Amino acid sequence: MSDLISALISAFGVLVCTVVLAMSIGSGMSALWIAFWSVTFLVALYALVRDVRHLCAGQMN
Repeated sequence: MSDLISALISAFGVLVCTVVLAMSIGSGMSALWIAFWSVTFLVALYALVRDVRHLCAGQMN
């Protein structure tokens, strides 16, 4: 159950990072902020992929 909660939190993090990154690009923020949110998005995406893989591996056992 904790794996499922972790995956849901990661999915929410990716959603939030996507929205903030899109707003940053749309509003014309400086390149430093766009780079910061891009890295944050990639980290959140990595966490989501890791959690989903862990969740799938746990269901197979």
